[in-house]
Amino acid sequence: MFRTLGGGDLPARDTNQTHPHAITDMCDEGRRLYASALRSGRIARSEVAVAPCLMEFPLLHPDPDDADWLRPVPPSAALAQRLHPIEREIQERRHFAVELTDSFEPFMTISAQDPPITHAITVLEGDSRINAALDLSTAECKTEVLTLQPGGGRSAHLLAQGLERGRAVVNRGVSIRTLYQHTARHSQGTLAYAEMLGKSTVEIRTLEELTERLIIFDRTVAYIPARSDRQVALELRHPGLVDYLAQVFEQLWRRATPLTEQVEYEPTPAGITGVQRTIAQLLVEGYVDEAIARRLGMNVRTCRAHIAKLATTLGSGSRAQLGYLIANSGILNQQS
Repeated sequence: MFRTLGGGDLPARDTNQTHPHAITDMCDEGRRLYASALRSGRIARSEVAVAPCLMEFPLLHPDPDDADWLRPVPPSAALAQRLHPIEREIQERRHFAVELTDSFEPFMTISAQDPPITHAITVLEGDSRINAALDLSTAECKTEVLTLQPGGGRSAHLLAQGLERGRAVVNRGVSIRTLYQHTARHSQGTLAYAEMLGKSTVEIRTLEELTERLIIFDRTVAYIPARSDRQVALELRHPGLVDYLAQVFEQLWRRATPLTEQVEYEPTPAGITGVQRTIAQLLVEGYVDEAIARRLGMNVRTCRAHIAKLATTLGSGSRAQLGYLIANSGILNQQS
């Protein structure tokens, strides 16, 4: 690959050259003998038999006047001899680095022009990161916000956050459609929130039951909870996923009742309310009190009060009998 891109491979090192670290690896005896030879000008060949590295480097050469003696190579000459191949290799590697950089330059330009990667699913953990993502999507929103807000009345803190984001978009002409559960109709905070927004581009409807929380901006990005405590959320940008969630919202929206209109229930026998009929249906399906309360957006105490009213109306003395009486009372044959 690099041969094609850069015009050549990195030159091979000269294998005939002594390794540059050989001098530094010389034994202590070799160092002592070389120093002795430098001081006296020569050294007997028999003395260096214990340090053959002195000839291999070479730091000694034969004395032309006497074959039994050796003369030392000047340190400056020995150093220059060792430095030359190292410096040459450094220059060759620098040249190769320049060629390699030039070869990749066209690809770096292409990479810089690529659009930023958008992930189909992003995990957001913690309130701060979730709110930061929602704030960014709110600021970028141009046409429409769709939201599902299950549960009953929302806390003052959540309503304040929602009001701030709501005003930020409706003031730009963005429409908002929000679905609450029927129990939110009894929340003064929620009603005050709807009144404060009070724009023609804001619509609020309610249903008996809703799925989990959902927010969709411009049908391009959606947010859903990924954990029951809502401390982890998913940011969805896959067009198919977002479109599917938008269709779910539209189906729920068509079945919902505008907040400004009265919720109408089909008449039920023995004065059982529509909410109680829904609770009866969930009881028959096997849901416990806590699960029913969560699905209908009410607290458990209120849910149990409705169950007690059902039991009294139907003459039940136990939960097991209540299920039997509900199934045989005909109240589940009505459709709300």
